[in-house]
Formats: sequence, C-alpha cells, structure tokens
Amino acid sequence: MTEAAELPPAPEQAREVFGERFADAVRYAELLAEAGVQRGLIGPREVPRLWERHLLNCAVLSEAVPEGVTVCDVGSGAGLPGIPLALVRDDLNITLLEPLLRRTNFLTEVVELLGLDHVTVVRGRAEEVMGKLPPVHVVTARAVAPLDRLATWGIPLLRPYGEMLALKGDTAEDELKAAATALSKLGAVETSILHVGEGVVDPLSTVVRVEVGESPGGVRFAAKRAKAARTGRARRRR
Repeated sequence: MTEAAELPPAPEQAREVFGERFADAVRYAELLAEAGVQRGLIGPREVPRLWERHLLNCAVLSEAVPEGVTVCDVGSGAGLPGIPLALVRDDLNITLLEPLLRRTNFLTEVVELLGLDHVTVVRGRAEEVMGKLPPVHVVTARAVAPLDRLATWGIPLLRPYGEMLALKGDTAEDELKAAATALSKLGAVETSILHVGEGVVDPLSTVVRVEVGESPGGVRFAAKRAKAARTGRARRRR
C-alpha cells in the first residue's frame, strides 16, 4: 500500500491571496488531501502541489471576474476553481455545477463546513439545467474538456453579454484557434487570452475569455431557452 503524500505548509502567497479566509483555505486544502484523495476526487500525486497548482492557480482567476456578478462553475469536480474563487470573493454569487453525486456530496460538505453562504451546489449536467437555472454573468471552468466542447456546455448558461472564463494551460492558443468556428456559432463576439497571478503563481495562470453577444449559445440554444422558459412559466401557474 502506497503511503499517502503529505500536504506541504501553505506558502506565504496564500496568506496574501486568501486574507481573512486563509484558515478556511487551509482547511479546504486539508479536505482535498484527505477526503478528496480517499474518494477519488483528486490523485494522491497532486497533494504535494495542491497550493501552487490548484488553490492559488484557481484563486487568481478572481482578477478576471467583475465585481458583484453571478458565476456558474461548470464541471466543478472537487470545487476547482469555484471554491478558491468563493474564498477570495464574497461579493460573488456562485453556483457549483457538477453531475456526479460523490462530488456534489463533497462540495456540499465543504460549502457547509466553510460557511460559504454565497455558494450553491447543483447536481446536473450543463445541458440539463439550461432554463432551470437563471442565466449567469460568468461561467468558469478548469480542465473539463477541450474548449469547443466546453463552450457548448458553458455558453448557453450565460446571460446576454456574459463571458466564459476557462483556465487552460499551454494549449490555450491552439484550442482557441481550433474552436473559432464553433465559438462563433455559439454567439461569441470576442475572445482573448489572459495571464493572471503576477507575483502569486509561476508560471502565470492562463485564462481563455470568451465574450458573447445578445444570444448566448446562438440560434439553436435561443429556441431551447425560450422553450424552457415557457415550460417554467406553465409549471408556476399550476
């Protein structure tokens, strides 16, 4: 039996980034290193690099998120990037969207334990909740799928003129080029690559930003959204 990897102490940057929520960030890191590994939510090899590669890498995404907006973290998994983002930004209203029960159970436990009152956990796939969840200003995601597929799930959840922020690695530029046609069909009007986390993470975190116009998801999803809205109104009248 392989001995469990040990969680290293939090780096000094974590104190600066998480501020008053630093103790909660430490508790979250401990939960990932213990229950997260035991339940198969993260691999044991990730434990030694939880702070730099995961918590801080995700927390600096906050640099790209406007103030006071609604956020949906698609395919939230063990809560990355949604939980670190929630720890540094209590002005946001965040939904953690995840289809697997064992993951949503873990997320619910973390949210309750850390007292994250501005975070809601929803079990489901993005394509299933469209029209059931209110459209959001920002969709976030990390390492869920290639950009074109991720956009198909995430963009339809946006409100008009919202944006998707996807944490990506070295493949960001290539993925953005490959997804150009798909993004256009989904209603994207502007794309860019951001590098965030100066002085906190090295290398910097790479974020693909996709901004949409008045019809997130394009014509196809506009029809689906309208149908879902009509169904919702009919149910409320009953």
